[in-house]
Order: sequence, then structure tokens, then C-alpha cells
Amino acid sequence: MAYPHQLQLHNDLTRQKVPFIPRDPHQIGIYVCGMTVYDYCHIGHARVLVVFDMIVRYLRHIYGAEQVTYVRNITDIDDKIIERANLNGELFDQLTGRFITAMHEDATRLAVLPPDQEPRATHHMDAIIAMITTLLTRGFAYQGSSGDIYYDVSAFPHYGQLSGKRLDELRAGERVAVAAAKRDPLDFVLWKMAKPGEPSWPSPWGEGRPGWHIECSAMSTCALGNHFDIHGGGLDLTFPHHENEIAQSEGATGEPFVNYWLHNGFVRIDDEKMSKSLGNFFTIREVLARYHPEVLRYFILASHYRSPLNYADTQLDSAHSALVTLYTALRDAPPADQRVSAEVNAEIMRYRHRFYAAMDDDFATPEAFAVLFELARQSNRLRAVVPAAAAAYADLLRQLGELLGLLQLPPEQFLQQRGGDAAASDPDQLTDAAIEALIAERLAARLARDWGRADAIRDTLKAQGVVLEDGGDTTRWRREG
Repeated sequence: MAYPHQLQLHNDLTRQKVPFIPRDPHQIGIYVCGMTVYDYCHIGHARVLVVFDMIVRYLRHIYGAEQVTYVRNITDIDDKIIERANLNGELFDQLTGRFITAMHEDATRLAVLPPDQEPRATHHMDAIIAMITTLLTRGFAYQGSSGDIYYDVSAFPHYGQLSGKRLDELRAGERVAVAAAKRDPLDFVLWKMAKPGEPSWPSPWGEGRPGWHIECSAMSTCALGNHFDIHGGGLDLTFPHHENEIAQSEGATGEPFVNYWLHNGFVRIDDEKMSKSLGNFFTIREVLARYHPEVLRYFILASHYRSPLNYADTQLDSAHSALVTLYTALRDAPPADQRVSAEVNAEIMRYRHRFYAAMDDDFATPEAFAVLFELARQSNRLRAVVPAAAAAYADLLRQLGELLGLLQLPPEQFLQQRGGDAAASDPDQLTDAAIEALIAERLAARLARDWGRADAIRDTLKAQGVVLEDGGDTTRWRREG
């Protein structure tokens, strides 16, 4: 009998955990604000990529892969992109092309599946201009004296519904004088008139380019329609970006925009806010130079997606140790496809349902991981006495791990792989062949009862971060990190 999923989501629009009721269970749409591609992705971007990949994987598991459309956009034109391209002395699309490629490489290494659609702002200029035209026609926008087009926040009565901010409080806290071109300090730009030397596109108001907020409104509605199920992104985007998306989209279409808003929490570094000025700003590539990609993915998912995430070496080391425990259980399990008793089948079903119950509770991955570790313990405990049961527990461990994008490598590959890119390219680190040769030499020394030589070889390997596991006449090995 199929498990009766009752998925609950914390909807940031209502600030409550509520049942997820798709508009159409056969056409579930999820849009996530992706990267602004002017530099390499950092670990804050890694969290967005991994968290929403996990969410989409689980939605597809519940509803079917063909019923879920995942859209993650690319911002490939904005002030930072133009500034960086000018600094480098290159065309803006050359810059963005390089970093789009780099982003895809990083995502692939983190086992992030490609989105169904990946719209780019520069490919949607007609849709952006059409939406701005509609906002002007409907009285939600105006042209300032500079020629720029602005959204009139006062024309949208629900402004602040997502962030909980009130217009009078926002205005009271506004320290910047109102630009001469706009009516209100809270009004935001929809179309910027071109400055000399900047990339631009033709529009009814003259050459220019879009503001950041309108890009996502146009791309999301083009991909998923005026009204769709889930919109996600980092917590830092709640205000003003997502608030402005709601105002633009609902102002232009006259329909509700999104039913459920999900935001992942901030990333901190050693309990401090991540910041380039503090020197604690890490790109995904810098982290993967030291750690296996699956370690970073595990670390991100081991905390609930809405909670703050504290990045520290000790946390990554703990994530590696946790994966070693799970992969060791998979490696040591007997072969699968053995018949098991009705009692074991019932117990397997209970573990599966506990995992589902955790994930159905707003993707409670810490509780889901607890189930994985119980499965590993059960498999380890039973492998010598009830091999079929041990195999069944390990098989479920791998199945559930797949829903999190984990535990899909051959166990020996993970356990013996050198930690990160820097370790893999370190000429002073022993190769797999050299390790196997030393293990063979140690075995010969043990057979000759040359315990001193055997111990010296073990110590040499330990100093290289290689752990030996003796079992009968064989020795297996793994790397510590």
C-alpha cells in the first residue's frame, strides 16, 4: 500500500506550517532565484543549489518526475556584471558565459540535478518590456523625469505581506533622500535608461536595461504561468526582491502570484556572518579543494533548511565521519536481493515511513538522517547473523540516501578517495597503487612474523591518513579525509 504523504510546508507568506495542496498535482511548478553570474559561486549559493535540489527530488518522488517543473533562473545582466566586465576589459556576455559554465560545473559536482528550465534575463527582454508596459497601463508604474520607469509601491495595497514590513515604517527608516526622478523613496526601478558604454536593449521608452526585480517576475510567469505553487530562494531575498516580485507580478496579472514561499537560512562562518570584508568568504571551489563534494552536500543537508548554517572545519570533518559510517555499512552489507521474513519486511516499512514522516514535516532532514543511521546500525548488527536482513536494511539505506542526493557512489570509491582537489593533486600523497603495495608488503611481514616491519608500515600509512582494517587474511583500507 502506498504511503499516504501529507506534506507540510512552512509558508513564509503566512508564517505558518501548512499542508501543501498543489494547484494541480499533475503540474506542480517551483521557481527558485538562481545566481547572478559575475564570479564563482560561494557556499551560500551552494546551500541554495543543494537545498532546493533536495526539495525537488522529494516532490518528484511523491508526485512523479513528470509532474514537477523546476525552474531556476540566471541573472546575466545587472550593475555588478557590468562593473566586473568593465574592470576585466571584456564584454559582459563573455564574463557571464564563463561563470555560467563554472556554476554548472560546481552544481554537477554537488550532485545537483539540472533544472527543467534555466531562463536567462537577457533572453526574456520582450517579456520584461511587455510586463512593464502592462504595469504602466494599469497604473502601477510611471516614468520618472530621468526617463527611468519606476514601480509605484503606494499603488499596491498588499506591499509588505511577505516580509511583514509596513510602508510607514519603511519610509521612517529611509535615510536616502528621494531621487529627483521618483515620487517615493520606496519606489523601485523597472527599466533603466542606458548610460554611455553600457549594454542596452531597445524599448518604447528608449535604449536601456531592466531592473533586477522585474527580470524574475517575467521569467517565472513565462515558465510557469501567472499563478504557480512554490517560489524559493535564500532568506536574504525576502525583502526587497521577493516582495517586489509579488507587487510586480500581481500588479501586472491581477492574479495571485505564488501560493508557498520557501527560504533557506543564512550561512555563517565560524559563527560570524559570511563577508568578503571579514576575509571569511569561501567559494564552492575553495571548499572542494579540501573536502569531497558529498561531504559538503551532507553538511548542508544535515541542518534544517530554514535554520542558520554555521560553516566550520570541525563541521565538515564531522560530515565526513558521518558519511564514512554510512558508506562502511553499505560496503560491509551482504549482497542484496535475498528473501527476508515478513517481520523484517514490516520493520523495513516502518523505517521507510519514519523517513517519509520526517521529510513530510517541512523537509526535516536532521530527523531523516537519524533514520539512515539506524538503518546502518541494523545492517551492521545483523550482517553476521541474518545476512538477508542486513542486506535489506542496507538496500533501504541506499534508496533513501538517493532522495537526498547521497550514498550513490560505490562505497570503496568514497572511502578510498582522496579528500579534496588539493589532496588529489598532492604529489606527496600516496597513490592507491602505492597503498596496495605497502599493504601487500605488510601482509608478507606479518606472515614472516616480522611484527616490527608490519607496525612500521601501518604507522607510515596512518601518517598519510590511511586507516587499515584487518579481517582474517585480508586488509581493507580507507582514507581519513
